[in-house]
Amino acid sequence: MNTKSFLPLLYLGALPFSACAQQAEAPSMPSDSTTNAASIAETTTPAKAKKDTLTFALTGDIMLGTNYPSQMIPEEDAKYVLKDVKDLLVNADVALGNLEGAMTDGGKCTKGNGKNSFAFRMPTRLGIRLQEAGYDYLGIANNHSNDFGPVGIDDTEKTLASLGIATSGYKGHPEYAIIERGGLRIACMAFGQNSYNLKHVDTALVRQVILKAKKENVDLMVVSMHGGAEGRTKNHLPRHGHEIFLNEDRGALREFAHLCIDLGVDVVYGHGPHVTRCVEVHKGRFIAYSLGNFATPYGMSLAGISGYAPVVTIRTDQEGKFIDGQIHSFVQIKGEGPRKVEGDIVAKEMRNLTLSDIDNPCFTISETGEIRLKP
Repeated sequence: MNTKSFLPLLYLGALPFSACAQQAEAPSMPSDSTTNAASIAETTTPAKAKKDTLTFALTGDIMLGTNYPSQMIPEEDAKYVLKDVKDLLVNADVALGNLEGAMTDGGKCTKGNGKNSFAFRMPTRLGIRLQEAGYDYLGIANNHSNDFGPVGIDDTEKTLASLGIATSGYKGHPEYAIIERGGLRIACMAFGQNSYNLKHVDTALVRQVILKAKKENVDLMVVSMHGGAEGRTKNHLPRHGHEIFLNEDRGALREFAHLCIDLGVDVVYGHGPHVTRCVEVHKGRFIAYSLGNFATPYGMSLAGISGYAPVVTIRTDQEGKFIDGQIHSFVQIKGEGPRKVEGDIVAKEMRNLTLSDIDNPCFTISETGEIRLKP
């Protein structure tokens, strides 16, 4: 049973402060808005003392099923896709992921017909599966958020808002969301590489958004980053420089994540390469550079390491400082979603990548996925 309490999102800034009725549509943010609003999801519990620790559940790309150009939707409207991971997400204080595609019943496809062109349209009726699984925040700054244009973006935001799931990341729409858990206010932001995203390669914009969110009297900040080159050969984090893929600047993710933490962000979780990458604790804050494909039963390659679908749970103190964590190993099955796998193979993959790509880490990862700070 989902133990979290959800209310519809509230929008602040360019619009009057008002709550939405449970079945009402959330107001649409104008695409040319000069004042980007923050959305706040609050629990029904009254104000109380702040929790000493928070548990975050971090996941990668989510595309539950698509009806474009043909129907590819798992059994019973994706009812069982997230069944193996639900307990981890529901029992976390904050569960986060990346929604890879538009959640809409309309819109016009914006993608071409080339071999590297894919469009994902999740029917809005699938949104309930994300609420049932316990998601609190989903970033929409990625290369599929605009697959069905402004209608797709508006419908995605409205659908998630009606389910009590916060979101942000699209240019001209809310730049951050604030959720409340355990008496703590947590600002969540998402950055991607496309022109319609809040772009992580725009350092001035990154600074502006993070510092603006910081002024909202928040206790912690989390950033979702979508970037990096794609494919099974792109599982290593480059030491320096920007990653160029399909003639597109996919960012310098190591530098971006470090900048976020330098500006006050406490947790950074990445996705985009469609494979897992290393993790890091930088200045006492946690970074997952890529969590790969997580719940993408159709439309994406799930062969080999492309099917690795970890849930990384971490604990922080009330100021966001990393305490410990766990890499939970799941592997996707086509048409079904992430399934528990024996042997901790995903944790071992991420451990090996970390040993290769992070110099002198201040933490250890066991072969079973336990992340611990060194004494």
